[in-house]
Amino acid sequence: MQVQALARVAQVTPDTIRHYTRMGLLTPQKNPANGYKEYAADDLQRLRFIVRARDLGFSLSDVQAILERADQGGSPCPAVREIISQRLVEVKRKLDDMTQLYDRMNKAVAEWSSMPDEKPCGRHVCHLIEAVSLEADAQASNKQTKKGSCHE
Repeated sequence: MQVQALARVAQVTPDTIRHYTRMGLLTPQKNPANGYKEYAADDLQRLRFIVRARDLGFSLSDVQAILERADQGGSPCPAVREIISQRLVEVKRKLDDMTQLYDRMNKAVAEWSSMPDEKPCGRHVCHLIEAVSLEADAQASNKQTKKGSCHE
């Protein structure tokens, strides 16, 4: 099957298939009659594997290493377990960072709801953002510090 048909069956874009082909993840054969690349059932199975791996957080370089190991007849399972364990740690850290950002944003919205709008003056741009204290001691003591409002 050609790129368009494979893309339709696998529910990916033709550009995705072309990219994977350039990387060597898919290896179509050239049809001598028309010069078009033809993908076999094995390519579809491999493409589905790549899509599943990507959905689990594996990078394309991870997938390439996994496929190379499998193509050489070795079990990629130990590497897969190790890679996903590393990804879990990375995702947890990012999730924690995003949770902290979410909390800071919520706190800012709550604080800003009672603050008036002000025009920029001097070195100040937006007093709402400038009023947010990022200092750990201010957060610990639950204080809000306003730095140099033009309207004090």
